[in-house]
Amino acid sequence: MDLSIITVNTNDKEKLIPQIQSLVFGGEGISYEQIISDNGSTDGSVEEIKNSFPEVIVVENGKNVGFGSANNSGFVKASGNFLLLLNPDMRVESGSLKKIVDWMQAHPDVGIVSPKLIREDGTLQQSALPRRFPGLIDQVAIILKLPHIFPSLLNRYLYKGFDSEKEQDVDSVRGSFMLMRREIADRLGWVFDPRYFIWFEDVDTCREVQKLGYRVVYTPIISCVDYVGQTFKRQPSVQKQKWFTASMIKYFQKWEAPLKTLILRLVRPIGLALTWLHSKLT
Repeated sequence: MDLSIITVNTNDKEKLIPQIQSLVFGGEGISYEQIISDNGSTDGSVEEIKNSFPEVIVVENGKNVGFGSANNSGFVKASGNFLLLLNPDMRVESGSLKKIVDWMQAHPDVGIVSPKLIREDGTLQQSALPRRFPGLIDQVAIILKLPHIFPSLLNRYLYKGFDSEKEQDVDSVRGSFMLMRREIADRLGWVFDPRYFIWFEDVDTCREVQKLGYRVVYTPIISCVDYVGQTFKRQPSVQKQKWFTASMIKYFQKWEAPLKTLILRLVRPIGLALTWLHSKLT
């Protein structure tokens, strides 16, 4: 098996069904399997997948176990030489998966690769570009909503001036489309560190991959339509902020000095209060 495609579903029927259909043409020329790891969906998506796409493997987690753990549940069932972590709100272009799998086979020093992510109209999806590893200043700024006033605070973190037409090594790519070598997940024991419920798990894995001596690469050799965060648009803003900042702290606990983690812990309640206030005023 060339490729195992792992998708986490949490009531994403509207976007997930077209995503599965897009793989029929997107996966031409390679052998692949799709594994849907379902987080207790109640929208009928599991039933429709089983009825309309019997070839798709469905893992039923029974409840929302989080993004990272759900991907890991899918990984347990995977048999491909490569793993594609693909969000439900994506559209794969015809023949694109063979092209990027062939690229990976020709670049054995690359552990993770991600392509150009675009909007439905073909324009660049700016919010889905690669990012540098998080630093204390940019993460504190994000918690306190300072980039709304001083956007330049995130220039380093967001790769200001990033050339999306140039193939290049990057710190991290987005977990919405992440192609990984199977042997890396086998060595780590997971595709995403299970300590993260949601957010920062993709950054963490990219850092683990580079620690193992592999490269993380962005390439525009193919593109993929990314609708960006459709699942989490349904979540209350305060809940999203709680998950995001909790994962941020776990990331810093794992990779950075204790003082940085302490500062984030002190700033976090302010950020949650600001988010709550904004939700009440809008």
